[in-house]
This record gives sequence, C-alpha cells and structure tokens, in this order.
Amino acid sequence: MSITLTDQDKRTLRTAAYGAVSLLAAADAAGSPHKAATEGSIALSSATGLVGHVLAGKTKDINLNGKSVAALADHVLPALTAAMSLLKKQAPAEADNFRSTVIIAIEAAARTHQGQPSPTIADMARKITAALDAA
Repeated sequence: MSITLTDQDKRTLRTAAYGAVSLLAAADAAGSPHKAATEGSIALSSATGLVGHVLAGKTKDINLNGKSVAALADHVLPALTAAMSLLKKQAPAEADNFRSTVIIAIEAAARTHQGQPSPTIADMARKITAALDAA
C-alpha cells in the first residue's frame, strides 16, 4: 500500500519532530541548548522509512517561533498528537516509527549532560511523550 501525505501532513510531522527537539533545547537554556538541539537534530536526520523521507525534506515550512517556551509548547505538543493520529490512521507501522524517532531524538538531546538530565529536561521529555501517546 502506498502512503500519500499532503504537504500539510508533512509540515505537521516536521513541526512535531523538530519542535520536540526545540522544546528540549529550550528546557536546557541554562545548560547546553545548542548541543541538545544538535544531538536531537542528528537523531532526526537518521530516521528511516516514510518518516525519514519526510524529516529529510529541506523545506522552510516549519514555524517554531515563540516568545516563550510556553508559546512553543502550545504549538508543538498538539502537533505531536496530530502527527501520531495522522500516521495511526494512514500507516500504523509509520506511527511506531515516528514515535520511536522522536523518543530517540529527545533522549539524544537530553544526554548532552553528564549523569541524569535536569528536572526541567526530564519534565519536558515527559510532556513530549504524553503528547505522542495522547493520539
């Protein structure tokens, strides 16, 4: 079965995935947000399957602007849930692939610290996971 995603569907997936990494980097503002963003983005670029193809698309259609972490979260967390709902409906295996990809990316972003991530980073990771699982 061939899976066809609209441009809006692809934008939702990219916003959700890269937004999750941005949220984790923002939660690490006192630490190494650049390292967190880099590690998370590298993990996203390593995705395979349909998800990998969508995330590898070089577009400027992702809007991750916000004046605060709360504003970014208001945009990204619903996108994570929408991406999972979309993929569960059209391609359940790709939904699992997307969830795994995002989880690996946030784990990669969080591991830039020696030892355990800060409570702020751990809390943001929980919020991201909850948004993925809300679908």
